[in-house]
Amino acid sequence: MTDNLATTIQHARDQSIGDLLRRSAQRLPAKTAIICGNTVWTYAEMDAICNRLARGLLKSGIAKGERVAVLSRNSHAFAALRFALARIGAVLVPINFMLNPDEVRFILASSGATLLAVGPDFIDAARAASAKDCAVKSMVWLPGEESSAPPAGMTTFDDLLDADATPVIASVDSRDLAQIIYTSGTESLPKGAMLSHEAVMWQYVSCIVEGGMAEEDVVLHALPLYHCAQLDVFLGPAIYLGSTNIIIGKPAPDLILSLIAAHGVTSFFAPPTVWIGMLRSPAFDETDLSTLQKGYYGASIMPVEVLLELQRRLPKVRFWNFYGQTEIAPLATVLKPEDQLRKAGSAGKPALNVETRVVDSEMNDVAVGEIGEIVHRSPHLLSGYYNNPEKTAEAFAGGWFHSGDLATVDEDGYITVVDRMKDMIKTGGENVASREVEEMIYRLPQVSEVAVVGLPDPRWIEAVTAIVVVKDGQTLTGDAVVDHCAQSMAHFKTPKRVIFVDSLPKNPSGKLLKRELRQRYLETSPATAAG
Repeated sequence: MTDNLATTIQHARDQSIGDLLRRSAQRLPAKTAIICGNTVWTYAEMDAICNRLARGLLKSGIAKGERVAVLSRNSHAFAALRFALARIGAVLVPINFMLNPDEVRFILASSGATLLAVGPDFIDAARAASAKDCAVKSMVWLPGEESSAPPAGMTTFDDLLDADATPVIASVDSRDLAQIIYTSGTESLPKGAMLSHEAVMWQYVSCIVEGGMAEEDVVLHALPLYHCAQLDVFLGPAIYLGSTNIIIGKPAPDLILSLIAAHGVTSFFAPPTVWIGMLRSPAFDETDLSTLQKGYYGASIMPVEVLLELQRRLPKVRFWNFYGQTEIAPLATVLKPEDQLRKAGSAGKPALNVETRVVDSEMNDVAVGEIGEIVHRSPHLLSGYYNNPEKTAEAFAGGWFHSGDLATVDEDGYITVVDRMKDMIKTGGENVASREVEEMIYRLPQVSEVAVVGLPDPRWIEAVTAIVVVKDGQTLTGDAVVDHCAQSMAHFKTPKRVIFVDSLPKNPSGKLLKRELRQRYLETSPATAAG
């Protein structure tokens, strides 16, 4: 076979994230693809806009392999940019908009991003972050969910749209780098997980098969698209299938409820904290949620008591627990609807294209009920951490990816996540899984939310500390919480301190920020904390 023929065949076999939108547009040109505020695009319109944007990006100097960072809330423009970058082989670097300018600057500098796309709420932060010590040459203003005027003199999304909407001819191999997503950096500086087109698309297939996703779905996207859960577990597969997508900028419970009713939403993902917010909203019982068929949760563990409440109040909704992390694009295991009550609290079994084990420090499989670390093999996995060979080697020790999550396996092979390694509390010489204590406290009917952390203590080394949000109109004392736990748990697991707060800190993805709680209450004495 000649080199020319081999190249021709390879081009015919090319598959990238950008190709998926084009194929959906060919199948379903008139179907609504995106609804965001007052913007409505059919699949044909979205495909044409992505072609125009891809051409504009190329003319502006963004070539294959170039890094393009995004600092923005969810919008139609964010979604279009994602697919346009994929079409020309540029690399998406989505940034958590809750970071401060110095943290944003670190990601810009680490990734080598030359273009920064910024939403209306983050112009000042973007200017501060890109002012020095990074490779950013220009910024582009992305319109948000609501109409607003761009800053004077800044290139806009519309400015980038080329007049020519014919497809871009670019050779993008499925093994090419699609995105660098930076981990949260809870223990050290954030690490850039490199994910290829191939890894992300294998993951799309797993999501679709395991999550019962379909072309007929009307999907509400409320969690931030900078996070791989909303971007790649839900938006990507929905565009691949040709579903209709409702995009909003903030996961406000009352807004979510109203949009489910207004658009006939059938599919919705949120972490437990957002589902809890919806349940506690006075609008919940007054809103027509009859179209909702599929409910997904992840990002953190769903308390069993909350799951039971969801199934009681939304009896027609089938629920899935999707567990994973950025480095596996991010789906790893799934707990399906039929197992929600039978295996309540479990993360389920490995997804279609994932092999998962729970191992000890010697990489031996743990016995049933024993705690070990979750490790994976999968085509979903990252190619490595960008410019960080040491952390890459550490993560792939033994030929498996080490998740850093602790878990047990039951006799049926179902995995239950016990804790993150960093969240395991070491108290009085014993290990306590914070999740186990949280589940016990959630059984108290007065509790809306709870986080359990370990705080420094002269006697216990780390004191098991419960930080509790009480439901509106309810009362609860620290002694009642401690007594409740003491009735069913070993003494060393029982909270030594109880702190009552109005709300728990969360990132925009709904994850509880336990590191922030530890820092906030580091100086709080046991005598003043409980009661």
